[in-house]
Amino acid sequence: MQKLHHNFTSFSAIAFLIAFQFCFFIGFAQKNSAMRTKTNINENWLYLENHTSSLNEAKNATNWTPLNLPHTWNAEDATDLNPGYRRDASWYQKKLNIAQIDKNKRYFLYFEGSNVTTKLYVNGKEAGGHIGGYIGFTIDITDFINEGNNDIFVRVDNSYDIEIIPSQKSDFFIYGGITRDVWLLSQYKNRIDNLKITTPEVSAKKASVQILASTINAENAKNLSLTVVLKNPKGKKVASKTLLISDKTSNITFENIKNPELWDTDNPNLYSVTATLSENKQIIDSVNEKVGFRWFEFKDHGPFFLNGKRLLIRGTHRHEEQAGVGAAMTNEQHWADMKSIKNMGANFVRLAHYPQDPEIYKACDELGLLVWDELPWCRGGIGGELWQTNTKNMLAEIINQNYNHPSIIIWSLGNEMNWLPDFPDGDNTEKTNAFLTELNDIAHKMDPTRKTAIRKYYEGSQIVDVFSPSIWSGWYSGSYKSYQKAIDVYKKEYKHFIHAEYGGDSHVGRHSENPVTGENIIKAEGWEEAIVQTKVANIAQIGDWSENYIVDLFDWHLHISENDPAFVGNVQWAFKDFATPLRPEDDIPYMNQKGLVDRNGNPKDAYYVFKSYWAKEPFTYIESHTWTERQGPENTPRILSVFSNCERVTLYHDGKSLGEKQRNLSLYPANGLTWDVNFKKGENILIAVGKSIAGKTVSDTLKVNYRFNKNDTATSLQLSSEKLKNGNYLVTAIAIDNNNLRCLDYEESVYFQCLKGGKTMKNQGTPTGSESIRMANGKASIEVVPDGSGLPIEMTALNQSFKGEYLKIMLK
Repeated sequence: MQKLHHNFTSFSAIAFLIAFQFCFFIGFAQKNSAMRTKTNINENWLYLENHTSSLNEAKNATNWTPLNLPHTWNAEDATDLNPGYRRDASWYQKKLNIAQIDKNKRYFLYFEGSNVTTKLYVNGKEAGGHIGGYIGFTIDITDFINEGNNDIFVRVDNSYDIEIIPSQKSDFFIYGGITRDVWLLSQYKNRIDNLKITTPEVSAKKASVQILASTINAENAKNLSLTVVLKNPKGKKVASKTLLISDKTSNITFENIKNPELWDTDNPNLYSVTATLSENKQIIDSVNEKVGFRWFEFKDHGPFFLNGKRLLIRGTHRHEEQAGVGAAMTNEQHWADMKSIKNMGANFVRLAHYPQDPEIYKACDELGLLVWDELPWCRGGIGGELWQTNTKNMLAEIINQNYNHPSIIIWSLGNEMNWLPDFPDGDNTEKTNAFLTELNDIAHKMDPTRKTAIRKYYEGSQIVDVFSPSIWSGWYSGSYKSYQKAIDVYKKEYKHFIHAEYGGDSHVGRHSENPVTGENIIKAEGWEEAIVQTKVANIAQIGDWSENYIVDLFDWHLHISENDPAFVGNVQWAFKDFATPLRPEDDIPYMNQKGLVDRNGNPKDAYYVFKSYWAKEPFTYIESHTWTERQGPENTPRILSVFSNCERVTLYHDGKSLGEKQRNLSLYPANGLTWDVNFKKGENILIAVGKSIAGKTVSDTLKVNYRFNKNDTATSLQLSSEKLKNGNYLVTAIAIDNNNLRCLDYEESVYFQCLKGGKTMKNQGTPTGSESIRMANGKASIEVVPDGSGLPIEMTALNQSFKGEYLKIMLK
């Protein structure tokens, strides 16, 4: 593979101008045009699913289809029921009409992300390209465009290529396409190229900020001046300086900023830095960036401190994907994820296992979420010279483009890097350590203000600043009750230890009165994830994947971490269910179901466990809203948990108080908010009323249908439908026995098919968006979209046991 030439402009505050396709024209007036402009060009592209490398062949193709960006050709084929997914090249084209070109300006296309390798052609000529699918890049198109109509062609390729990280052995899909926004940029030839902002001194009493401004003086003007203004979060000017440009880089420092409004996770105060470039005292360019004043420290063998105060890291992980669109998420969807993470009470997010959309970093800055940003060296081992060059380039690009975000505190250099090598001798420790040292030096040279980290490469743990071993207590190894022992071992062993990744899979709606814990089967004292999972019995293999078990596991982990004053904190895996080619046999095929929310962002029970420990807004949640059908012997009380952050909670059963309890962090489970409930036959109404310290009252209501007779063996499926608010239908299959009882212990897969009148919401990777799904307590559902014909919807559901049931839905 030839190494692609690429142009990269490294700063997030560049403004861009975009031109629209077809008959929409943008005029650039010589005198009255804006200094620099930014317009989105996501709309009105054409797409060709053809791997040809010939531009002419692509041009002459007749099967182009219209679409808007962002886009991936793997939006659904990643999560359909067929093995594999498309790893190949495709083409995009757009007509860019420019009414008038300002000869004093340069024009660029900026791609926020295009996966994996990209080549750009403008008016038949190659204008540039890029290697790496998760990093923004800018290509100068000035010398290729004309006034009037311009043909833009982009070839994107996500073919298997061991020279480009991440490895195809990683536990996530490598989505192909222009997966993020695209912009057109115009700037004067004499312009600000980059702002690099650091805060050399920060305390509660005073702070300083240093701005390194790179400028381009293409016209060799002798009278350029740069003015930099610092404003506080309320917009009041704090400091300003003006200096004549005498070099490519100008250094501006504002010292002794008194009583700075600090950036922290509760109050993410952001100052603004505005730099303006003037020629003959006339402003020709302006750039605006944000800066946050904060300092942090990982105490040796101890906790983490932010702004001089201990902060327990309360974290999660985020993969960049959503049901129905894969990695091609909208900005609104990105923000929805981050707001949900923040509302859960998290203060830290590890971006796994690659840098993510620019909106994510903006959201973390504004919401107050600390960030672990990660180079996508995930598995695959170490490669040769070309692989190493590509990898080092990616690291430099990540640091350059994300440097100014105060939320970022860690540059991660990789994850499980020496697992499953792609190259001969790719797991050679000596070679790996030498290269890891080189990456570490690059990161520290480019940014001495932040820490470096890796996860689960023990042989290189001493090279980086912060290390995360593998601790999967209660899932891939051992019992979750061994968690305290594990962190006590590693606190002593690693100078700056953080625990990233713990948890397990849970299938929405699956519940058990006695979740499988592996007692007397697993080796309870283990906690590390093995490369090969077939050698040692673990809960991932033998467990029931119930929401109850995962609730207990997370509750225990948080019970430990929240009560350990010397612990730095942990980072749960993962916030949202995500797709992976390595898990075709999971309950939802090709889905990693370790999320606290499903692939559409809908919370599971586990989300509320974290919220009960971390969130500030008062709430109560009765476990569980997806467990409304239960069975058991008469007069046998069941322990019922309420997850809440309220100081006191009272539980009512059919209007009768079962008593008030005080929340106590030292108690497990549910911080002591548990009651013995003696369910009656039929409907039981449960109400939990919580009172916060401030006196606010919140409540949660749950209706449970309880029966005393246990179901027999499942003998058939029963189909029903419910019309949803969006006009679609939810078709539900229930496994029943000969007595017409729902079989709450039935967990086999069921297969849905729409025969007429509509189409299923398949390939979504959600609890109601897969044509094949394992039952949860004898129940499975799928959403069906009417085809608009008005004819009845005809559905079947079947598996080997039941051969098939039929349902006709008469549309109203």
